[in-house]
Amino acid sequence: MSSETGSSKDVSEEHLPHKQDPGAVTVADDPFADPGLPAHEPRKQDIDERAAKRSERVVTLLFALSSLATVGFIVSYLLIPIDKIVYIWPFGHVSGLNFALGWTLGLALFCIGAGAVHWARTLMSDEEVPDERHPVAASPEVKAQVLEDFRAGTQESGIGFGRRKMMRNSLLGAMALVPLSGVVLLRDLGPAPGDKLFHTKWAAGKRIVNENTGLPLRPEDITVGSLTQAMPEGMDLHDHDFHSEIAKAAVMLVRLEPADIKDEQSADWGHEGILCFSKICTHIGCPATLYERQTHHALCPCHQSTFDLSDGARVLFGPAGHPLPQLRITTNDDGELVAMGDFAEPPGPSFWERG
Repeated sequence: MSSETGSSKDVSEEHLPHKQDPGAVTVADDPFADPGLPAHEPRKQDIDERAAKRSERVVTLLFALSSLATVGFIVSYLLIPIDKIVYIWPFGHVSGLNFALGWTLGLALFCIGAGAVHWARTLMSDEEVPDERHPVAASPEVKAQVLEDFRAGTQESGIGFGRRKMMRNSLLGAMALVPLSGVVLLRDLGPAPGDKLFHTKWAAGKRIVNENTGLPLRPEDITVGSLTQAMPEGMDLHDHDFHSEIAKAAVMLVRLEPADIKDEQSADWGHEGILCFSKICTHIGCPATLYERQTHHALCPCHQSTFDLSDGARVLFGPAGHPLPQLRITTNDDGELVAMGDFAEPPGPSFWERG
């Protein structure tokens, strides 16, 4: 009995602090041993073709629902009035169009995601394969192996041309239809401009009024060497289309000595040396109203396009691609300056339909 007690005492004392070497470190045989991968367990779909077929049908159904939801999005966008308000519990009174667009597009995207996840979890290969790290620059052998693995994965996932064509085709259909949701939204960019860019508020007999005072202009109001900014009569700052119309109809009038006008047509379209040009730069639409009296040049402050007003407002410098359009003017019976019609060409920056 005593010997057993003494033996256990000796063993227990080995672990007492005063019995330990303070510089010694106890090291396990392999503290970072590789635990390896757990044994692969096949899924039901891997061993039962009927289960695999059921998963295939579920994925196909999800992709088909996505396609139908996309069609519903387009139909809703085209048929539901933008001001239609409906009551939907528990949301209350909401915009019918926004509600339909949100649910259909959300369902279309959700079904594609859910179908892809279900496909990956039930039909694609789930066996983990360890591989050693390799340099970023792959060797030809590695590239060939990657391509081979990709082909093998394609076959295992069932996307190959030989198997599960219904599921593959439903995915392709859903993915092809979803972008149409964005295409139809292009309509919200606004109505097509038609020929609006070719026409302004100017018309035959329309009086030319001072842009600041709104009063009709007479030839005696414009002195040689001066520049006056003007617009058509009848435009009101509070009109809903004022800014879009003034962006096309704003003009500037300059008075030159008739002998200084180089372009014969420009002189004929003026009145007693008074010339009327669009003040909208033909580059990006800034007001080209910095006038140099000695040279008769009009400068756009944005990108320094320079126009010679004594020579039909042709471009002397800068990125502008066209001269400033000139408005043909005369006077009415009351001696006021009036337009003889609209501009002969569209004012402002170039656009596709202008040619």
